[in-house]
Amino acid sequence: MKLDCITGDAIQYLKNIESTTADVIIADPPYNLGKDYGNNTDSKEFDEYINFSHAWLKEAERILKNTGTIYIFMGVRFISYLYKILEQDCNFIFNSWITWHYTQGLGKTKGFSPRHDDILMFTKSKKFNFYLDDIRVPQKYYRSVNNMRGANPGDVWTFSHVHYCNANRQDHPTQKPEGLIERMILASSKENDLVVDPFSGSGTTLRVCQQLNRNCIGIELNPDYVELTKNRLAEPFIGFDSIDERMERVPNDLNDEKIRNDYLNNHKEWFFKYHQDSLDYFEKQVEIKYTKKNQYSEATLFN
Repeated sequence: MKLDCITGDAIQYLKNIESTTADVIIADPPYNLGKDYGNNTDSKEFDEYINFSHAWLKEAERILKNTGTIYIFMGVRFISYLYKILEQDCNFIFNSWITWHYTQGLGKTKGFSPRHDDILMFTKSKKFNFYLDDIRVPQKYYRSVNNMRGANPGDVWTFSHVHYCNANRQDHPTQKPEGLIERMILASSKENDLVVDPFSGSGTTLRVCQQLNRNCIGIELNPDYVELTKNRLAEPFIGFDSIDERMERVPNDLNDEKIRNDYLNNHKEWFFKYHQDSLDYFEKQVEIKYTKKNQYSEATLFN
Protein backbone atom coordinates (compact mmCIF):
# COMPACT_ATOMS: atom_id res chain seq x y z
CA MET A 1 0.00 0.00 0.00
CA LYS A 2 1.31 3.43 -0.97
CA LEU A 3 0.09 6.73 0.48
CA ASP A 4 1.40 9.95 -1.08
CA CYS A 5 0.49 13.38 0.26
CA ILE A 6 1.83 15.96 -2.18
CA THR A 7 2.16 19.70 -1.65
CA GLY A 8 1.22 21.65 -4.74
CA ASP A 9 -1.34 22.78 -7.28
CA ALA A 10 -3.93 20.13 -8.17
CA ILE A 11 -3.94 20.76 -11.91
CA GLN A 12 -0.17 20.66 -12.24
CA TYR A 13 0.27 17.51 -10.18
CA LEU A 14 -2.62 15.68 -11.82
CA LYS A 15 -0.65 16.06 -15.05
CA ASN A 16 2.12 13.95 -13.48
CA ILE A 17 -0.20 10.97 -12.93
CA GLU A 18 -0.17 8.35 -15.67
CA SER A 19 -3.30 8.10 -17.82
CA THR A 20 -6.03 5.55 -16.92
CA THR A 21 -4.46 4.51 -13.62
CA ALA A 22 -6.93 5.79 -10.99
CA ASP A 23 -9.79 3.53 -9.90
CA VAL A 24 -11.56 6.25 -7.93
CA ILE A 25 -11.30 10.03 -7.71
CA ILE A 26 -12.78 11.70 -4.64
CA ALA A 27 -12.71 15.48 -4.95
CA ASP A 28 -13.76 18.16 -2.50
CA PRO A 29 -12.73 21.26 -4.49
CA PRO A 30 -13.20 24.78 -3.13
CA TYR A 31 -16.80 25.94 -3.60
CA ASN A 32 -15.68 29.50 -4.49
CA LEU A 33 -17.43 31.00 -1.47
CA GLY A 34 -14.58 33.16 -0.21
CA LYS A 35 -13.41 30.71 2.46
CA ASP A 36 -9.95 31.21 3.93
CA TYR A 37 -7.66 28.16 3.52
CA GLY A 38 -4.60 29.63 5.17
CA ASN A 39 -2.24 30.32 2.27
CA ASN A 40 -5.03 30.85 -0.27
CA THR A 41 -8.56 32.23 -0.44
CA ASP A 42 -11.44 30.61 -2.30
CA SER A 43 -12.60 33.69 -4.22
CA LYS A 44 -12.17 33.48 -7.98
CA GLU A 45 -14.11 35.48 -10.54
CA PHE A 46 -16.92 33.47 -12.14
CA ASP A 47 -15.19 32.73 -15.45
CA GLU A 48 -11.92 32.01 -13.68
CA TYR A 49 -13.61 29.42 -11.46
CA ILE A 50 -15.33 27.74 -14.40
CA ASN A 51 -12.01 27.55 -16.27
CA PHE A 52 -10.32 26.15 -13.17
CA SER A 53 -13.06 23.48 -12.82
CA HIS A 54 -12.78 22.56 -16.47
CA ALA A 55 -9.00 22.23 -16.29
CA TRP A 56 -8.83 19.89 -13.31
CA LEU A 57 -11.78 17.80 -14.51
CA LYS A 58 -10.13 17.23 -17.91
CA GLU A 59 -7.10 15.87 -16.05
CA ALA A 60 -9.40 13.74 -13.91
CA GLU A 61 -10.95 12.31 -17.06
CA ARG A 62 -7.51 11.44 -18.39
CA ILE A 63 -6.23 9.61 -15.31
CA LEU A 64 -9.42 7.68 -14.48
CA LYS A 65 -9.69 4.08 -15.63
CA ASN A 66 -12.54 3.14 -17.95
CA THR A 67 -14.06 1.18 -15.05
CA GLY A 68 -13.54 4.09 -12.64
CA THR A 69 -15.80 6.48 -10.74
CA ILE A 70 -15.47 10.10 -9.70
CA TYR A 71 -17.23 11.62 -6.66
CA ILE A 72 -17.30 15.40 -6.32
CA PHE A 73 -18.55 17.52 -3.42
CA MET A 74 -19.99 20.83 -4.58
CA GLY A 75 -22.05 23.73 -3.26
CA VAL A 76 -25.32 24.79 -4.83
CA ARG A 77 -23.95 27.89 -6.59
CA PHE A 78 -21.74 26.00 -9.05
CA ILE A 79 -23.07 22.44 -9.08
CA SER A 80 -25.09 22.85 -12.28
CA TYR A 81 -22.02 24.22 -14.10
CA LEU A 82 -19.95 21.33 -12.80
CA TYR A 83 -22.59 18.87 -14.03
CA LYS A 84 -22.39 20.40 -17.52
CA ILE A 85 -18.59 20.15 -17.61
CA LEU A 86 -18.67 16.52 -16.47
CA GLU A 87 -21.33 15.37 -18.91
CA GLN A 88 -20.85 17.53 -22.00
CA ASP A 89 -17.19 18.55 -21.93
CA CYS A 90 -15.58 15.48 -20.33
CA ASN A 91 -18.03 12.79 -21.52
CA PHE A 92 -18.48 11.30 -18.07
CA ILE A 93 -21.66 9.29 -17.49
CA PHE A 94 -24.03 10.44 -14.77
CA ASN A 95 -24.85 7.86 -12.11
CA SER A 96 -26.12 9.50 -8.92
CA TRP A 97 -26.77 12.86 -7.28
CA ILE A 98 -26.07 12.06 -3.63
CA THR A 99 -27.39 14.20 -0.80
CA TRP A 100 -25.28 14.28 2.34
CA HIS A 101 -27.73 15.21 5.08
CA TYR A 102 -26.51 16.49 8.44
CA THR A 103 -28.41 17.71 11.49
CA GLN A 104 -26.34 20.76 12.38
CA GLY A 105 -25.01 23.50 10.17
CA LEU A 106 -25.19 27.18 9.34
CA GLY A 107 -28.14 28.96 10.93
CA LYS A 108 -30.28 31.52 9.11
CA THR A 109 -32.84 33.98 10.42
CA LYS A 110 -34.21 34.77 6.95
CA GLY A 111 -34.68 31.74 4.72
CA PHE A 112 -34.16 28.07 5.50
CA SER A 113 -30.96 26.88 7.14
CA PRO A 114 -28.92 24.55 4.90
CA ARG A 115 -28.70 20.98 6.15
CA HIS A 116 -27.10 19.16 3.25
CA ASP A 117 -24.23 19.06 0.78
CA ASP A 118 -24.41 17.58 -2.70
CA ILE A 119 -22.10 14.92 -4.15
CA LEU A 120 -22.05 14.16 -7.86
CA MET A 121 -21.20 10.59 -8.85
CA PHE A 122 -20.14 10.07 -12.47
CA THR A 123 -18.41 7.14 -14.17
CA LYS A 124 -15.93 6.93 -17.04
CA SER A 125 -18.01 4.32 -18.89
CA LYS A 126 -21.09 2.16 -18.48
CA LYS A 127 -18.88 -0.75 -17.39
CA PHE A 128 -17.82 0.58 -14.01
CA ASN A 129 -16.96 -1.17 -10.75
CA PHE A 130 -19.56 -1.06 -7.99
CA TYR A 131 -19.37 -3.32 -4.92
CA LEU A 132 -22.84 -3.11 -3.41
CA ASP A 133 -22.34 -5.87 -0.83
CA ASP A 134 -19.58 -3.83 0.81
CA ILE A 135 -21.83 -0.83 1.52
CA ARG A 136 -25.22 -2.30 2.38
CA VAL A 137 -27.09 -1.08 5.46
CA PRO A 138 -29.08 -3.32 7.85
CA GLN A 139 -32.65 -4.24 6.99
CA LYS A 140 -35.36 -2.91 9.26
CA TYR A 141 -37.11 -6.30 9.45
CA TYR A 142 -35.77 -9.82 9.24
CA ARG A 143 -37.32 -11.73 6.36
CA SER A 144 -35.89 -14.93 4.89
CA VAL A 145 -36.52 -13.54 1.39
CA ASN A 146 -34.45 -10.42 2.14
CA ASN A 147 -30.74 -10.13 1.50
CA MET A 148 -29.70 -10.04 5.15
CA ARG A 149 -26.34 -8.64 4.20
CA GLY A 150 -28.46 -5.49 4.03
CA ALA A 151 -30.11 -3.04 1.66
CA ASN A 152 -28.79 -0.47 -0.81
CA PRO A 153 -28.12 2.69 1.26
CA GLY A 154 -29.82 4.92 -1.32
CA ASP A 155 -28.72 8.39 -2.41
CA VAL A 156 -29.48 10.27 0.84
CA TRP A 157 -26.66 9.75 3.32
CA THR A 158 -26.92 10.94 6.91
CA PHE A 159 -23.58 11.47 8.63
CA SER A 160 -22.84 13.97 11.36
CA HIS A 161 -20.29 16.71 10.79
CA VAL A 162 -16.98 16.17 12.56
CA HIS A 163 -17.79 18.51 15.42
CA TYR A 164 -15.15 20.56 17.18
CA CYS A 165 -15.51 18.39 20.29
CA ASN A 166 -14.69 15.24 18.28
CA ALA A 167 -11.26 13.81 19.10
CA ASN A 168 -10.54 13.46 15.38
CA ARG A 169 -11.37 17.07 14.54
CA GLN A 170 -8.53 18.66 12.55
CA ASP A 171 -7.65 22.32 12.16
CA HIS A 172 -9.35 22.58 8.76
CA PRO A 173 -12.55 24.48 7.87
CA THR A 174 -14.19 21.83 5.64
CA GLN A 175 -13.20 18.48 7.12
CA LYS A 176 -15.41 15.63 5.86
CA PRO A 177 -16.53 12.64 7.98
CA GLU A 178 -14.52 9.47 7.54
CA GLY A 179 -17.66 7.32 7.33
CA LEU A 180 -18.81 9.32 4.31
CA ILE A 181 -15.55 8.74 2.44
CA GLU A 182 -15.47 5.10 3.57
CA ARG A 183 -18.72 4.42 1.72
CA MET A 184 -17.40 5.88 -1.55
CA ILE A 185 -14.15 3.92 -1.39
CA LEU A 186 -15.83 0.63 -0.49
CA ALA A 187 -18.47 1.11 -3.20
CA SER A 188 -16.08 1.81 -6.05
CA SER A 189 -12.76 0.10 -5.30
CA LYS A 190 -11.18 -3.02 -3.92
CA GLU A 191 -8.00 -3.51 -1.90
CA ASN A 192 -4.80 -2.21 -3.52
CA ASP A 193 -6.73 -0.05 -6.01
CA LEU A 194 -5.65 3.56 -6.51
CA VAL A 195 -7.69 6.45 -5.12
CA VAL A 196 -6.83 10.04 -6.04
CA ASP A 197 -7.90 13.10 -4.05
CA PRO A 198 -6.91 16.33 -5.87
CA PHE A 199 -7.88 18.59 -2.92
CA SER A 200 -6.94 16.50 0.08
CA GLY A 201 -7.37 19.17 2.78
CA SER A 202 -7.24 17.56 6.20
CA GLY A 203 -6.34 14.16 4.73
CA THR A 204 -9.58 12.27 5.33
CA THR A 205 -9.38 10.30 2.06
CA LEU A 206 -5.79 9.32 2.75
CA ARG A 207 -6.67 8.24 6.30
CA VAL A 208 -9.58 6.10 5.13
CA CYS A 209 -7.49 4.53 2.35
CA GLN A 210 -4.82 3.71 4.92
CA GLN A 211 -7.31 1.63 6.93
CA LEU A 212 -9.05 0.07 3.91
CA ASN A 213 -5.74 -0.95 2.29
CA ARG A 214 -6.05 1.23 -0.82
CA ASN A 215 -3.26 3.14 -2.48
CA CYS A 216 -3.88 6.87 -2.45
CA ILE A 217 -2.48 10.08 -3.88
CA GLY A 218 -3.58 13.26 -2.15
CA ILE A 219 -2.71 16.73 -3.49
CA GLU A 220 -2.95 19.81 -1.27
CA LEU A 221 -1.99 23.42 -1.90
CA ASN A 222 -1.36 24.36 1.74
CA PRO A 223 1.82 22.77 3.21
CA ASP A 224 0.42 23.15 6.74
CA TYR A 225 -2.45 20.81 5.83
CA VAL A 226 0.01 18.34 4.32
CA GLU A 227 1.93 18.28 7.60
CA LEU A 228 -1.36 17.89 9.49
CA THR A 229 -2.24 14.93 7.25
CA LYS A 230 1.10 13.22 7.83
CA ASN A 231 0.61 13.52 11.58
CA ARG A 232 -2.91 12.17 11.24
CA LEU A 233 -1.69 9.13 9.30
CA ALA A 234 0.78 8.37 12.11
CA GLU A 235 -1.94 8.24 14.77
CA PRO A 236 -3.23 4.87 16.06
CA PHE A 237 -6.55 3.79 14.54
CA ILE A 238 -9.49 3.30 16.91
CA GLY A 239 -12.33 3.46 14.40
CA PHE A 240 -13.69 5.91 11.86
CA ASP A 241 -15.05 9.15 13.29
CA SER A 242 -18.61 8.81 11.93
CA ILE A 243 -21.20 6.17 11.09
CA ASP A 244 -24.52 5.93 9.28
CA GLU A 245 -26.96 5.51 12.17
CA ARG A 246 -28.71 2.72 10.28
CA MET A 247 -25.65 0.54 10.84
CA GLU A 248 -26.62 0.41 14.52
CA ARG A 249 -30.16 -0.73 13.69
CA VAL A 250 -31.22 -4.09 15.14
CA PRO A 251 -33.63 -5.83 12.73
CA ASN A 252 -37.08 -6.66 14.08
CA ASP A 253 -38.53 -10.20 14.11
CA LEU A 254 -35.29 -12.04 14.87
CA ASN A 255 -37.25 -14.22 17.25
CA ASP A 256 -35.66 -17.57 16.42
CA GLU A 257 -32.64 -17.75 18.73
CA LYS A 258 -30.34 -19.61 16.30
CA ILE A 259 -31.17 -17.31 13.39
CA ARG A 260 -30.76 -14.31 15.67
CA ASN A 261 -27.34 -15.39 16.96
CA ASP A 262 -26.06 -16.20 13.47
CA TYR A 263 -27.29 -12.90 12.13
CA LEU A 264 -25.97 -10.79 15.02
CA ASN A 265 -22.47 -12.25 14.67
CA ASN A 266 -22.54 -11.44 10.97
CA HIS A 267 -23.89 -7.96 11.69
CA LYS A 268 -20.85 -7.09 13.78
CA GLU A 269 -18.48 -8.16 11.00
CA TRP A 270 -20.48 -6.57 8.17
CA PHE A 271 -21.22 -3.20 9.71
CA PHE A 272 -18.79 -2.54 12.58
CA LYS A 273 -15.46 -3.69 11.17
CA TYR A 274 -14.16 -0.10 11.23
CA HIS A 275 -16.59 1.23 13.84
CA GLN A 276 -15.75 -0.68 17.00
CA ASP A 277 -16.95 2.18 19.19
CA SER A 278 -20.54 1.49 18.06
CA LEU A 279 -20.56 -2.11 19.32
CA ASP A 280 -21.55 -1.32 22.90
CA TYR A 281 -24.56 0.69 21.80
CA PHE A 282 -25.61 -2.03 19.36
CA GLU A 283 -25.35 -4.79 21.96
CA LYS A 284 -27.44 -2.78 24.40
CA GLN A 285 -30.12 -2.36 21.75
CA VAL A 286 -30.09 -6.11 21.13
CA GLU A 287 -30.55 -6.72 24.85
CA ILE A 288 -33.44 -4.27 25.05
CA LYS A 289 -35.16 -5.63 21.94
CA TYR A 290 -34.75 -9.36 22.55
CA THR A 291 -33.43 -10.36 25.98
CA LYS A 292 -35.62 -8.02 28.01
CA LYS A 293 -38.57 -8.52 25.67
CA ASN A 294 -38.35 -12.29 26.09
CA GLN A 295 -38.09 -11.93 29.87
CA TYR A 296 -41.20 -9.75 29.86
CA SER A 297 -43.08 -12.25 27.67
CA GLU A 298 -42.20 -15.15 29.95
CA ALA A 299 -43.24 -13.20 33.04
CA THR A 300 -46.57 -12.36 31.43
CA LEU A 301 -47.10 -15.98 30.41
CA PHE A 302 -46.61 -17.38 33.91
CA ASN A 303 -48.54 -14.74 35.85
